[in-house]
Amino acid sequence: MADAAKDLASGTVGGAVQLIVGHPFDTIKVKLQSQPAPLPGQPFKYSGAMDAVRQTMAAEGPWGLYKGMGAPLATVAALNAVLFTARGQFEALLRSEPGAPLTVNQQVVCGAGAGVAVSFLASPTELIKCRLQAQSALADSAASSAAAKYRGPMDVAKHVVREAGFRGLCKGLVPTLAREAPGNAAMFGVYEALKQYFAGGQDTSGLGRGPLIVAGGLAGASFWLFVYPADVVKSVIQVDGFKNPKYSGSLDAFRRILAAEGTKGLYRGFGPAMARSVPANAACFLAYEVTRSSLG
Repeated sequence: MADAAKDLASGTVGGAVQLIVGHPFDTIKVKLQSQPAPLPGQPFKYSGAMDAVRQTMAAEGPWGLYKGMGAPLATVAALNAVLFTARGQFEALLRSEPGAPLTVNQQVVCGAGAGVAVSFLASPTELIKCRLQAQSALADSAASSAAAKYRGPMDVAKHVVREAGFRGLCKGLVPTLAREAPGNAAMFGVYEALKQYFAGGQDTSGLGRGPLIVAGGLAGASFWLFVYPADVVKSVIQVDGFKNPKYSGSLDAFRRILAAEGTKGLYRGFGPAMARSVPANAACFLAYEVTRSSLG
């Protein structure tokens, strides 16, 4: 089997495991990020992550935490195929000879390139997911078209295309690029650095599952540490209306969030994101490495 096919298969398995482990955390993150600003003197709909969990469970049951999973689950093969295959192709370009290990800096470059490639598929997928996840938080906001009750991922896509054409599915592409390129550069760089640290050198083929789990979990956490404000901007842009948008663009959203809520507003939902990133990415990288190793 060719290396690209191995990366495709391994990335698909890793992505599916990551999605199952991490989606409930992601739902709470998006609900916190996208809830509308309250009237003066009124509190936010959700006071924090645990309150969002309680309200979601009470209103929608446990499956409410998995709302919006259909879109990323349907495209998880393509997303992770692009991410890991693009990374593999960049690795092949940077190697001095086939099979030669890469430095941490080279893995950072590979991660950034893979992040750019995956953004063009991640952006419409994230838009559909965010609108499904956020609609209950936006139910009291008449200004947002995302407050409409969508029946599922395809229904979201139909609404968006009807309102804004196929270009509407790419709403939020700029902040998605601002998240994916530096975020994946950090994640793959940290992952490789930790693997080499645990292995005591560049040959990491003998590492057991324990070090891989630790390296994957910390690598996932590093993704959000670098790019979380871009993710907040992406979420509010993607759930914003098309006909009467609240924000004119990514920079406008950034400035208005900062003016209204300060730096804290750019880190709304950070707790659930970090809580998700460690176990979800630990599971993803372990599943990827185990599958890749089994394929030879």
